[in-house]
Amino acid sequence: MAVDYRKFFLITETDRKLPLIMDTVGFENEQQPTLREEGFPCFHWLQTTQGSGDIQMGNITVKLNENQGILMPASIRHEYRASGSVWSTWYLTFDGVLASSIVHALELPLMTLLSWGPDTPLASIHEDFYEKYRYSYDFTGMNGSLEVYQFLTLLKKHGYVNRAASFSQSHQRLLPLLIRLEECYAQSDVGLSWMSDLLCVSPQHVNNLFRKAFGISPYQYLLHLRLQKSKEILIAEPHSTVKQIAEATGFLDASHFISTFRKSVGMTPDFFRNRYKERDY
Repeated sequence: MAVDYRKFFLITETDRKLPLIMDTVGFENEQQPTLREEGFPCFHWLQTTQGSGDIQMGNITVKLNENQGILMPASIRHEYRASGSVWSTWYLTFDGVLASSIVHALELPLMTLLSWGPDTPLASIHEDFYEKYRYSYDFTGMNGSLEVYQFLTLLKKHGYVNRAASFSQSHQRLLPLLIRLEECYAQSDVGLSWMSDLLCVSPQHVNNLFRKAFGISPYQYLLHLRLQKSKEILIAEPHSTVKQIAEATGFLDASHFISTFRKSVGMTPDFFRNRYKERDY
């Protein structure tokens, strides 16, 4: 079990050019009441590992139970304290020239309660960091930047708001369908109804699962899959015509295939094939 630890990092001018910078990381078995009138100068993540605590950010008050946490932006006034006899917390603060862009790109909610399962890496992340702390792991520079990015991707993968499925849960639910699509992507009857029948859920639920797992609709996923398969055939079968490839990958006809390919890839299928031939592999 992790014991109390707190690590501050000296940030150099070279570090400030990195996309992400680890500022502090720490764990407290007995979290003390904290008030920051001016907020924290960078992104601040706080999660509960045992017990519960109340955190107030402006007019927003939330309770952090076990396997729950919250990401606060810079300069947001906040205060928090234990709501029971025990409140253990783990925290991570970070910055960087692309910190805001990465948080936005991963669609991580700010000032919003995130939860995760007890069997996910987030549930034991405080112990993992303690082991690195014990053995003097170098959290500065590129190492720290990578650690922050890996942590943020764990939030993206396992965290969920309210009862919405996490990325990993959505992907796992879609897995039987994704496997089947690898075999049936070219069939003309493959569509939203076909997918919902296969998963025994409503079409709307299928759409929600795809948007949660991949950020796109089921139709867009199928289109990307067909285009990817067409690229593989263009390269592997140089004597196959564009018309044959269109039929083999589920497009209506050659003209539809060509226009869709050009719009997505920026070139025609023939140009893509010839360009690949010119490369040395």
